[in-house]
Order: sequence, then C-alpha cells, then structure tokens
Amino acid sequence: MYKNALKGGIRTAKQAWKLKNELGKLQLDLAKANSDFEQHLCEESGHLNALISSKQFVKVQKQFYRDYSCVSLGAPLKSSDAPLLGDLCSQYRAILAHTSADVVSGQDIHHPGCNYQQTRRAHQQQSQPLSKEQEQLEQERKMAQKAKFERLPTNVVPKHYELLLQPNLQEFTFNGKTIVQVNVKEPTTQITLNALDIVIDSVELHYECSKLKPEKIVYSAENETATLEFAQEIPAETQGVLHMSFTGELNDKMKGFYRSKYFGPNGEERYAGVTQFEATDARRCFPCWDEPAIKATFDITLVVPKDRVALSNMPVVKEDSLPDDLRRVRFDRTPIMSTYLVAVVVGEYDYVEGKSDDGVLVRVFTPVGKREQGTFALEVATKVLPYYKDYFNIAYPLPKMDLIAISDFSAGAMENWGLVTYRETFVLVDPKNTSLMRKQSIALTVGHEIAHQWFGNLVTMEWWTHLWLNEGYASFVEFLCVHHLFPEYDIWTQFVTDMYTRALELDSLKNSHPIEVPVGHPSEIDEIFDEISYNKGASVIRMLHDYIGEDDFRKGMNLYLTRHQYGNTCTEDLWAALQEASSKNVGDVMTSWTQHKGFPVVSVESEQTSKNQRLLRLKQCKFTADGSPADENCLWVVPISVSTSKNPTGIAKTFLLDKPSMEVTLENVDEGDWIKINPGTVGYYRTRYSNKMLEQLMPAVEKMELPPLDRLGLIDDMFAMVQAGHANTAEVLDLVDSYRNETNYTVWTAITNSLTNLHILISHTDLMDDFHRFGRNLYEPVAYRLGWEPHDGENHLDTLLRSLVLTRLVSFRSIETIGEAKNRFRSHVSGTNPLPADLRTTCYKAVLQDGDEQIFEEMLDLYRATDLHEEQDRISRALGCCGDVKLLRRVIDFAMSGEVRAQDAVFVIVAVAINPKGRDMAWEFFKENNKQLLERYQGGFLLSRLIKYLIENFATEERAKEVEEFFQVNQIPGCERTVSQAVETIRLNAAWLQRDREQLALFLRDDE
Repeated sequence: MYKNALKGGIRTAKQAWKLKNELGKLQLDLAKANSDFEQHLCEESGHLNALISSKQFVKVQKQFYRDYSCVSLGAPLKSSDAPLLGDLCSQYRAILAHTSADVVSGQDIHHPGCNYQQTRRAHQQQSQPLSKEQEQLEQERKMAQKAKFERLPTNVVPKHYELLLQPNLQEFTFNGKTIVQVNVKEPTTQITLNALDIVIDSVELHYECSKLKPEKIVYSAENETATLEFAQEIPAETQGVLHMSFTGELNDKMKGFYRSKYFGPNGEERYAGVTQFEATDARRCFPCWDEPAIKATFDITLVVPKDRVALSNMPVVKEDSLPDDLRRVRFDRTPIMSTYLVAVVVGEYDYVEGKSDDGVLVRVFTPVGKREQGTFALEVATKVLPYYKDYFNIAYPLPKMDLIAISDFSAGAMENWGLVTYRETFVLVDPKNTSLMRKQSIALTVGHEIAHQWFGNLVTMEWWTHLWLNEGYASFVEFLCVHHLFPEYDIWTQFVTDMYTRALELDSLKNSHPIEVPVGHPSEIDEIFDEISYNKGASVIRMLHDYIGEDDFRKGMNLYLTRHQYGNTCTEDLWAALQEASSKNVGDVMTSWTQHKGFPVVSVESEQTSKNQRLLRLKQCKFTADGSPADENCLWVVPISVSTSKNPTGIAKTFLLDKPSMEVTLENVDEGDWIKINPGTVGYYRTRYSNKMLEQLMPAVEKMELPPLDRLGLIDDMFAMVQAGHANTAEVLDLVDSYRNETNYTVWTAITNSLTNLHILISHTDLMDDFHRFGRNLYEPVAYRLGWEPHDGENHLDTLLRSLVLTRLVSFRSIETIGEAKNRFRSHVSGTNPLPADLRTTCYKAVLQDGDEQIFEEMLDLYRATDLHEEQDRISRALGCCGDVKLLRRVIDFAMSGEVRAQDAVFVIVAVAINPKGRDMAWEFFKENNKQLLERYQGGFLLSRLIKYLIENFATEERAKEVEEFFQVNQIPGCERTVSQAVETIRLNAAWLQRDREQLALFLRDDE
C-alpha cells in the first residue's frame, strides 16, 4: 500500500518543483487576473470586514442531490508495510524531503525579503539514515503515539470565501487564490484549516491595521490539515481577512479538483476540469475549513480558456476577457453552505434548458452533440422542483438549477447546490438505446439529488455520523417524487426490492453497523456510504411515515426545514420536529432503529379462542443471518400492522411491540381466515410464522389474493429463514411452486434475487444442471405469456418483467430462449432489426455464454462502435458471462485497458467474478494486482464494491481464512468493514451448503 502512497508523494514533489520553477511565469500570467480579482473585491465591499452578511443575501429568498486523489500519506500504517516503507524511504529520501505533506514551511518564498526555508520534520534531528529495522521500530513507535482524530478547532472560523481558480487543462495543474473573512473567537497564534495534496504558496492575515505572515506552515498528512503559526498573538473578537495563494494537480482519481477525459469531434482526447468534494475533498482543491458544520458564503471566480464552458453553484454575474485567449468568469454569491457542496466545472458542453412552474431556470448540460439526450432529465427536473416546493412548503432558494453529465465520475451523482453532477448513464437518455429500467433509474436519481437541495444543502447534518439524515431521507423521498410523476412505474412496490430487502440482507450480518455510526478520520467516512445509510435509512423513514401518517409527516418536515434552514442538525432534531407535528413519541419509537445495528425478527403464533376471535402471540429478538443467538440484548419499538383475509388490502389492527413478547386479540377473524403480519412490507423487520399460519397463507399466494407487496415480503422472509437455518432450502423451494402463476414484476424480482443467492451456492456443487431445470420449469410459463414482442396496451412493469424473465432463462440454459436470442442478435448486428434496449442484455448474454473468440471480438467491435456510455456499459458487463476462462482473462485485461473508464472497469471485473467460471481467476488477479488497483482507486467506494463481489461468493472455510490472511497482510484503507462483511458471508455460504446440500440434491433430482 505504502509503495503506491510514496509514488504519490514523489509525484507531488516533482509537481511542486515544476511549479516552483514555473511560478514566475504563472505569476505573470495571473498578475492581471489576480489584480483585477482583488480590485473587484475592493469595489464590491471596500474591505472584506464590511462584506454583506449571508442573512442579507437570503432575506429575499424566492422561497428552496446524487445513485466513487491520492492515498493519504497519513493513512494508518500497518506494521507489515514498515519494511517496504523503510526501503523506499531510503531510496527516495531526497525527493520525499520536498513533499508538501511532510514539510514545515517558513515564510513566503514569493514575497521580497522573505527568508524561505524548508525542513523535514520527521528527520530534522537525525544525522544518519535509519536502517530498515530502525525505520520499522520508529514507525511502530509513531503508531503507538498516534493521536486520536480531532475535528478542526473552532477558535477561528470563516464567514465568507472569495475563491479564484485557474485550471490548466494541458498541464493538469491548477492555481488559485482565496481571500477569507474570518472571525477569531479566542486569542491565538495559530490558525488550523484543512489542506491536502495542494501547496500553499503564500499566506497573509489582514486585521485592523496589521498584516501578519506566518512564521511557518505545519502540514499534517495524518489529519489532512495545515496550521499557520504566527509570531504574535491574534486578539480575540478579531474580524480578519486571510489571503492565501496555492497550487495543485488536476488529478485522475475523481476526487477534489480532477480531470475528466472526453473525446473531441475528431476522436482526439480532451479534458474537462471537474470537482467532487463530498465527503472531505474540498481540501484537495483549496485550503478551507472542510467540515459540514463550518458553513460560509462563497464568491467564486474562474479563469478559463475562452472556448470552454465555466459553471459553478450560482449564475454568472460578470465575464471579462483576458490575454492569452482566457476569460474571467465571476459567479454570484452562494447562500451560506458547507464546503463539500461547492462545485465548478470547466469543459465543452451543449445544453437544453427550461423553466419550472415556479420560475427556476433549469439546464441540463450534455457532451457536445448530445443535447437531445438531456431532454428527459430536463422534463423530470422541471417537474420535481415545484413538487418539492409544494411538499416541503419551502421554495428552492437559488435562481438556477444545473444538471451536468460528467464522463469520469465515481458515484452515480452529487448534489452540489445548484450544480448537480452526474455520471453520464444517470442523466442521459437516448430514446433508441436507453432501456426502460435505465430511464426509471434516471428519474429516481434526479429526484434524489434535487431532494438534497433541501434535505442536505439547506439543512445539513452536523457531522458525518448523521450522514443517514441526508442519504436516508433523500432515498425515501425520491420514491415519493417518482410515484407522483410516473404513477405507472408502481415505484413503491419496487422500493421493497431495490432498497428494503437489500438493507435487510446487509443488516443481518454481525459486521453490519448502526444507521448512526461514529466516524472521525476521513478514511472512515467512505465506508458508511452504504446500504445502511441509504437503504436502511430510507426504510425506517418509510416506516415512520406510515406510523405518523402523511399529513403529520409533511408538517413535521416543514417544521424541521424551516427551523434549521442554513444550519446543521443531528438525528434528534428531526425526531423533535416530527414528534411536535404528530403528537406521537417519535423519539422513543425511532431511537432503537438508528442506534442499534440489525433488526428484529417477529415470531408469531395464533390460536382461535372463539368463533370470530384470534389470539396472536408475538415475540421479538434480533435476527442474525447465521441463526445464532445475538451477541447483545436489543429491544426495538416495533410498529406492527395486521391484515386478514376479510380485507387483504386493509389494516385490521395496529399496535407497538415494545417488549420481548406480547399477546394481542383480533376480532372478526374466523378459523379458516389467514392473517398477514406487516402488510405492505412497511415495517423494517422479518416475520417468522408458525407452520399453521404459513399453510393458511400459501393458497392466498397461489390465488394472488395477497397484494403484491405481501407476496413479495413473504417469499423474501422465507429465504432469509433458510439462510439462517430456521427452515430447509428444499421446503422453501417447494413453496416457491405457489408463485408459478405470479404476474407482478417486483415479486418476480424478489424470487430472482433469492434464487440468484442459491445459484451461487449450487455453483459449488454438481447440482447445476438440476437447478437449471428447476429454474426453467419455474420461469417458462411467465415467459410464454409475455413473449418477445410487446403487446398492445402493455404496461411499464410487463416490459421490465420480460427482460428479467428472458435473461433468467438464458442463465438457466433454456435452449429455446437462447436460440431465439441468438437469432435476434444476428438481426441486430446486421442492422435488419435492431434490438430494443430492454432486450439487449438478454441477447448479449445468450451469445457470449458459450461464445468463442470470434463472438468475443464481435462484441468488442460493438463496444467500440458506440459512443453511448449506457451501451458500452451494457456490453462490457455482458462480457463477464463468457464460459471460457481464457476469454474471461481477456475481459479483465480489457477492463484494465484504457478502453474502459476507470469508473466502469470495476463492474466489468465484478461481472467476471460473479461468473462461477471466473470466480477463482478474478480473485487471483486481484491478489496479484491489488497494489495497482489501490493506486487506481485509492480506497473508497469503487474498490470497496470490487472487493465485496470478488470474495463474498466463495463457500468454504479455507477460502474465508485465505481472504482474512490476505487482507491482514495487504490492508486497503476504507475497506476494512467490507472485508469483514464479505468473510462473514463466505462462512454463511459454507454453513448453508453443508446444512442443506443433501436434501437439496434430493429435491432437485425429484423435480425431473
């Protein structure tokens, strides 16, 4: 790991030297821009001490979000890395002595009369180089003394930033200047702020009639800070102005201020400058107080080539021409906001625009020549803004809303205030080539990011511990919004398979974490951007919404947002507002759901006590994926709802299960009536029925008397009981037979997800042919009903179901389905009958599954012939279906080549890893190339996803130990929890297979 980190340090050093050598030229190039910039500040305010307050800025507000830098040299050092570190330190000591992360800076080198000195702090008292052994001991001593992470001191805080940035899109560097109005609350000789991977070239503090320069700048790579140390004390209550100039690299790590590659009209490589600051990467762009609670206003100025589009959070207020074909673009002042929401983009783009009903200018920026692909996102955004204005009863407070497609983008999207950035596949729609599922996903993503403009941007979590407030809520409300705009999507039913069941699956692991998880160092933060913060967060919000009711929920949301607008909150603030609006004990009910990891399983038995009375006996305990007793005694306050066969879509009774067990009597229930717990699958818990109750429910499934969400929840709970060892796999597969008449897309999605998990297990046995036969028998009836061609009047969900079922039949080796898919593929390639976008994955997998090298090359040609990111994504992932291990190795090589974007390569490798024939080879590839992958992705979300899917599909104790030992030696920062969860899953697979293999074999072979 540290070999790559040191390489990063060497690059930083070389860059710093290069910048120093060229700084004279850069200063001349920028002299006029900077002079005009400072003159602009003086014209506007006379002096920054007199800047207008943010309250004045927003007092006449017009009444108003996101679906993956270098390794920090301060990442925790593992003892196993120390010999390597010592060896490299010896080799590169001279270079490392000049890296910005390890330097104590003296006075400003670029001001006359300054005596600039640099000293290696780590080695300043050492006269002889350390041996490897001494280096290791020294590093271990430092580890032992490593201080606990601390947030920034609040003795000096910013009120307003003037920020100038000038990216060089040829040299991949940028330089900038920031002038910050600060409030010194306590007497101090130090100002500590965040800075990482940038060189602060000059600093000067102005206050009253004084101008102070720091004696030195002390960088801490561990804490990602720079401390300005002054010779004299700065008095309390000082209103000062901090001037800083700095330089940095437009990196290729999709963090901070980075470069994004795209292609010009003649196929030449070009680059845009893009920012991605969440969670803690604004500090990679400019020195700042990079914590969500330290809010300020921003005046942003960009110096860019004349032929490039320049965007930021606010509208342009002034543009000026500069020499050398440059122009200076000044943007209006932002509302008071957190640094992670600041954004700039410089590049070549087309756009479409419109206005929402409430007068907000909305633009969607696309790659040049693809303007029309922004139309769908524009339609959604212009409708979403007034919907949220009405829902929250608070208007969007900015005058414009920009959405922009970024070529290289690690996440799905990012909710920068007024300038939302998206991966291309999450915002662009090509009517001929975009699948219905992708279109639906884009609507959800746009709804999610725009929800953040209120819930996250207007009101922001106080610290990353409360991240779920941002992400959980936005993940809930995106479904509210899309349900309003596209009722035909039946999106709330899809919520259960997209969000709810995925959260339950992860949350049942012992290595899960609570919704609220204390985090400190930035390296810890990336790991909580997971299914718990998003999916569990959304699921418990949905449960709360159901518990207090729609009207009180909306009132509570308005109260929360109004009370805390432009401020910061913690979870208790949300509970207080909803409790005030609903007069229900929201805090008492919800605390257990946010502070405990996991969730309960509610076991229920029933007894007919009279002709029309049924007694329910309910017990709750923590559900564990392996069925073992929980390590801790947790008690949840569980909102329980019950429905009966008298009224399957109604609620017969609701109550709170707030103790380990209780009894409840239901009226008007006959002996033959079924009872369903958790109708609508709203409560965040599993249900375990007695055998008698389950027997009564299954005919209602077969006859489809149970509503879709209840049929879905029932099968998902049953498979969870199988994994935990509370039921036998063969018995539950027998119950699946009741679903043969199923017509609902989302119910089939739940069945498919469960059978996919089982498919992984069976791939470790000799039962694959038998399982394929079972799958064909299950899916063929619905496939025959749907056919390959859409019917007149077919609904949205039938289109999705056709794709799902036919793709599964390809996986189950249906000769008829594969044959038809191959024929349709040939017509598609020849151009006689292009495939509908929704069926392309099905057909691509059919031809690749048993395809040879010729087919492989044909698919690569298709990949190279399209410039639609979605189609490239579809083809590259389908390549992982190849049955030939040699071809699968070529797929991985292709993923790592320059032809596949770094953001997409992870998912191509994952496609190989989840193929049983590629599983072992992909793991060996990772072991051999983990340093290269770490260098490419630097920890974080993408590498974490890759590791999860590479290892969690193994099913032996030997593999579990191998994986554990590998990651003990090769530690990946930010992936520790992911590894623990995946190893736990391997052991769950092994136990499940050992427990049920014999009976499963009997069941599948009897099914012939």
